[in-house]
Amino acid sequence: MEQNMFKGCFVAIVTPFRGGEIDEDNLRGLIQFQLEKGVDGIVPCGTTGESPTLSYEEHKRIIRITVEEVKKNVPVIAGAGSNSTREAEELTIYAREVGADAALVITPYYNKPTQKGMINHYAKLAEIGIPIIIYNVPSRTGVNMLPSTLETLSKLKNIAGIKEASGNMDQVSSIVSSCGPEFSVLSGDDSLTLPILSLGGVGVISVLANILPGEVTQLVKAWLEGEPERAKELHYKLFPLFKAMFIETNPIPVKTAMAKLEMISKEWRMPLGEMEEENEKRLEKILSQRGLL
Repeated sequence: MEQNMFKGCFVAIVTPFRGGEIDEDNLRGLIQFQLEKGVDGIVPCGTTGESPTLSYEEHKRIIRITVEEVKKNVPVIAGAGSNSTREAEELTIYAREVGADAALVITPYYNKPTQKGMINHYAKLAEIGIPIIIYNVPSRTGVNMLPSTLETLSKLKNIAGIKEASGNMDQVSSIVSSCGPEFSVLSGDDSLTLPILSLGGVGVISVLANILPGEVTQLVKAWLEGEPERAKELHYKLFPLFKAMFIETNPIPVKTAMAKLEMISKEWRMPLGEMEEENEKRLEKILSQRGLL
């Protein structure tokens, strides 16, 4: 595996809908927009892509479309997680077969496996033969992958990195120090990208990049290329927008913003729905203050 192949700004791309169905033409257009703005990779079928509401057929179709559009210009990290190892295995095998560069696999949710159970889960998926990016987001899953568990997994072939969204900087420090330079630590929270980079992380899987891919990419690039003051400047410029994307549950705010910018139809799948009126006004004010509306 190429060292640090998974480095930079990766967009956690939304899934656009129209009339309840995937808007495939719009999805292809969004992918091209991202490529034109210079992102370092595309992540379809993650939380931001509303993967819990996608059928297996839709999930696979979105991965295939993304791989087709990207044409190997940047890595595609296909969302392939499940709280069932068998289901995660099916999606990960598919991602490998259609040419994705890696699979993003969330820690199993709801059934709350032990640390040993998580090791067994990821060790099984690592055998498939595609790089695995672990996704640790305890606020959604109810479980936290401990740094010691990750250290064990990082020694396995094909365990390539982590999207770390625990919000715990002590944990990030432990991961970076114990897993080695070839293991990619990516921020799973836009607002913590710069802090995680400063601790030795190498990038972000970004929500805001759906709207401002160039700016988020520049932030990460500035840090990695030895321009900390420029990175800090961009962090503070983007910080209100980073926070605005989480006024309500992701991806409700980012899709609302994209609809206001006429990038997509204002549509989700239930149980997600419209923002509260007060929150939508707050979001609109922040977008206006940043010159986007």
